[in-house]
Amino acid sequence: MGQLPRRGESGVAEQVGVMFKPTLDRVPAHHSLYTVHILLQAWPFVGQYVEKLLMETIAPSIRASNSHLQTLSFSMVNLGVQPMRVIGVKAHTEHDKKQVLLDLYISYAGDVEINVEVKKYFCKAGVKGIQLHGKLRVILEPLIGDVPLVGAVTLFFIRRPTLDINWTGLTNLLDIPGLNSMSDTMIMDIIASYLVLPNRLTVPLVADLHIAQLQSPLPRGIVRVFVLEAQDLVSKDNYGIISGKSDPYVILRVGPQVFTSHHVENNLNPQWREMYEVIVHEVPGQELEVEVFDKDPDQDDFMGRFKIDLGLVKKAQLVDEWFTLKDTASGRVHLKLEWLSLQANADRLEQILQRNGNITLLNKSSDPPSAAILTVYLDRAQELPMKKGNKEPNPMVQVSVQDTTKESRTCYGTNNPQWQEAFTFFIQDPRKQDIDIQVKDDDKAASLGTLSVPLSRLLSSAELTMNQWFQLDRSGPVSRIYIKAVLRVLLPNENASPSTLDSAVTDDLHGGNVGTGVDVHSRPLKTSPDSSFATEGVLRIHLVEAQDLIAKDCFMGGMIKGKSDPYVKTRVGGSTFQSRVVQENLNPTWNELYEVILTQLPGQDVQFEVYDKDLDRDDFLGRLKISLSDVISSHHIDQWFTLSEVKSGRIHLVLEWLPRLSDPGCLDQVLRYQTQHSYQNRVVPSAALLFIYLEAAHSLPLKKSGKEPKVGAELCLRGASCRTKVCDRAVSPRWDEAFHFLVHDPREDTLIIKLSHAWGLPLGSLVLPVRELLSEPGLELDRWLPVDGALPASQVLLRATLKILGSTAVDCSRIQAEDGGSQGDGNTEPIISSKETAAAPASEMRQRVTPGRRAAELEGSQVKLTLRYSVEENRLLVVVLACRHLPSSTKDAPDSCVSFILLPDKSKTTKRKTSVKKRETNPEFNERFDFELSLEEAKSRRLDLEVKNSTTFMSREREVIGRVQIDLARIDLKSGVTQWYNLTEVPN
Repeated sequence: MGQLPRRGESGVAEQVGVMFKPTLDRVPAHHSLYTVHILLQAWPFVGQYVEKLLMETIAPSIRASNSHLQTLSFSMVNLGVQPMRVIGVKAHTEHDKKQVLLDLYISYAGDVEINVEVKKYFCKAGVKGIQLHGKLRVILEPLIGDVPLVGAVTLFFIRRPTLDINWTGLTNLLDIPGLNSMSDTMIMDIIASYLVLPNRLTVPLVADLHIAQLQSPLPRGIVRVFVLEAQDLVSKDNYGIISGKSDPYVILRVGPQVFTSHHVENNLNPQWREMYEVIVHEVPGQELEVEVFDKDPDQDDFMGRFKIDLGLVKKAQLVDEWFTLKDTASGRVHLKLEWLSLQANADRLEQILQRNGNITLLNKSSDPPSAAILTVYLDRAQELPMKKGNKEPNPMVQVSVQDTTKESRTCYGTNNPQWQEAFTFFIQDPRKQDIDIQVKDDDKAASLGTLSVPLSRLLSSAELTMNQWFQLDRSGPVSRIYIKAVLRVLLPNENASPSTLDSAVTDDLHGGNVGTGVDVHSRPLKTSPDSSFATEGVLRIHLVEAQDLIAKDCFMGGMIKGKSDPYVKTRVGGSTFQSRVVQENLNPTWNELYEVILTQLPGQDVQFEVYDKDLDRDDFLGRLKISLSDVISSHHIDQWFTLSEVKSGRIHLVLEWLPRLSDPGCLDQVLRYQTQHSYQNRVVPSAALLFIYLEAAHSLPLKKSGKEPKVGAELCLRGASCRTKVCDRAVSPRWDEAFHFLVHDPREDTLIIKLSHAWGLPLGSLVLPVRELLSEPGLELDRWLPVDGALPASQVLLRATLKILGSTAVDCSRIQAEDGGSQGDGNTEPIISSKETAAAPASEMRQRVTPGRRAAELEGSQVKLTLRYSVEENRLLVVVLACRHLPSSTKDAPDSCVSFILLPDKSKTTKRKTSVKKRETNPEFNERFDFELSLEEAKSRRLDLEVKNSTTFMSREREVIGRVQIDLARIDLKSGVTQWYNLTEVPN
């Protein structure tokens, strides 16, 4: 068996490490342009690979797995033309120098089309569109001294990504026997689980690699978790007005590893004194999730949770701390966590065994502490004995260490199987334990060979590793099996002193800000939403008319041409709008308006499909697709679009990404605009966008039975309503959920929040007139509010943020959009226009145009910037991306560059300048500049930027083409913005 390539390994590690080691912790999206171009070029070949994989590997496996699916086949596999996008890259350089470890922040909204057919049941189903967003970890290893420098690429998600699949005909597929017990949710969960650690996809790039070692590498370390005790837990076993206690127990999770403590009866301050050992595959990334429950005969009650970043445990080595439970009224849990490193020698084994023997546990049934960890890589076997009748066997392997047995997959119809699998075991005392291997036929009745290897042999082997062929006992005369066994001694840091990890505990299992639970004694004064709260925008779509549509209603076999009855389907961001049908018209007018709230994610499209309405099946009249990013960057689009996939036809659309304003001064103009426009579908344009972050409630009433309620909240505004999750029994529930509503008139509309027990028994309500926000600073309210129809102390903690929705058709030029742009630009990412008027002296030769002429020449001239504050790096990031439509004072295009300064500081430390782009009116710079400032300092600065022409006639100075001034206090720097800014003329 070939070894992992090692020639030139050290030097290549350094060279490739330099190639991938960035000077910044996270590379912005525009730095991934090269990756985008590579993926775009390679995407057709990726499609060929996926088609081959589905046709030749996955389809046969499915057919063999279920008798009802023996006629299954893939009739179409098309990955489309939209490749996966990499919107950010983070490199980890603190790990093994023999590998490159990257985190890719990916966004995929693909036009995938995969069709599957089961002929036996005349069933057709498929997928038409997939969205996948998340953080993909990529490991390049081993690094080798020859091309391609990397032996293999391993891919996996540490946490479950956001996955959305547009199914077609799924209900037909789920009607097939054997599948009718499944649902689309179950299928999504199964697919998502295959993407997440410990599942890894390894693609070898060179021959003779131990794939199993790459798919199942040795862990980064082991965390020994001591679950000691808890205090002040919530009472769940109540009897009427008599408050009882609880029977608490703890569940620990790290990925697929789950551990459950024993329950302590009738105790709110239980002591467990139990110990568990968890395998940590990836740090940073993996987390320990802790949940406390009350044991009940029917359904156990939830009592709180928290989460710990295991990367921080590795840094601290030893943690001894009380952790506050989240999503509950009170309670805390005492844990001790110890990081154990993996040592490749047995020098300190005796000392470790002695130390482990001194660990006493309350629960005697718990496994004793482990002294080592063993990984067995099962590779292949040769010349296994044949079955009766000289038939090929279906070999599988059982690997056992003491009382733990693990099984391999089955290799069908061969006596030379290749498994390439790995199994990991905890070892209490390697001096006394053995590896027992049994090779069996898949019915497990016939043995094909056995092997027993004492672990003491590993203790005397170099680096505690055996990598060789072993002769099988009770097998054929030349039957043998190839395995690699790796033993690692678990070494604690004896010098580590206990520390705390307050920063590692987040609000819930999905992350969040650090904070205390909602209890009587300590309550937060304000909400703590995620940074993505209130970042959505509104897309307004005006479907106007169409021309020259194809006639589909023909008569007498097509001899007499008729017309069509056209209508339009509009799809964007999971929402679908269907227009009315215009009877017998090839040039229909619809005049319909749609509005949709969207999160700005890369790769989103607005799709339009035109159909002819018929009694049986509607005929296709054409389609078109518009990139949402194009609408956002253009702010306002009003044009005719040619329909594709048909001979003729075009459609008139008006699309606008509405600017969001935090000043109510423009509301009257917006409402006046509403009254001046009417649409056939009777939609009234929205005047504002309301964001609600519902964090928690406090001191809600008990049920009549005296039990704590299961509280849910329903939010209603006009005809729209949303519901929170239903919290487990608690009088102070915590939701941490965000919602948004379109508001037609902020002076008249009212938000109502209804609290109830499991959507039944009312617990109180809250009425919030939207007009109250108009008098709040920044149109935002963030505090505790009283609940009507409940207890005097009952309150709800929420944040309500109102954004006035402007439009290019509304004159609000004196109002600036929230992130620095004027309303007239019509975009959440506004184009900034200056209010200053310039007057250039006519005496200067290089200013050969009048002010009015210069302003006219600058019309359409823009610069694209990314402005963001990196909390991780404590620095302000300014990225100059590009310019477009630059004018020139000569017949040649300008030699342009961009320079800027952060005012009011005029020192050289805040001055920056890009390189010069020769003779380009649309230059691309893609240059990043960093400023080491605190967030508060950054918000106090003003960016003064000038685009210059470095080759001005009869002057060695640079001619200023145009200018942009941006007040950074008006930018959401933590979320970051990327947008085009209008260039204005420079005043004299």
